[in-house]
Amino acid sequence: MGVKHGRDYSEILTELTEAVGRISDGYLFFEMEPDEWRELPEESKHEVWEALAEDLFYALGNEPTIEVGSGVVMYDKETHRINILLGEEDLATVHLV
Repeated sequence: MGVKHGRDYSEILTELTEAVGRISDGYLFFEMEPDEWRELPEESKHEVWEALAEDLFYALGNEPTIEVGSGVVMYDKETHRINILLGEEDLATVHLV
């Protein structure tokens, strides 16, 4: 189903991809070891983050909070945003409208 949005989906996907790519240990979501992740070419890493962002966009419609490594991706239905907690204090936001 996904989350409700008023902005262009491709713009949301680009911003969400960039945000989840900032989660330093996000590769743990894929049950990868740090060495396996480091060995991936940058282009492959980007493709992985983009696929994850797309999956998250749709999954957040059913499950409003999803852990990705040490990060947390949260859908705030009231403010029409996806918030990504990147660490103890760092937060990224993707506006849906």
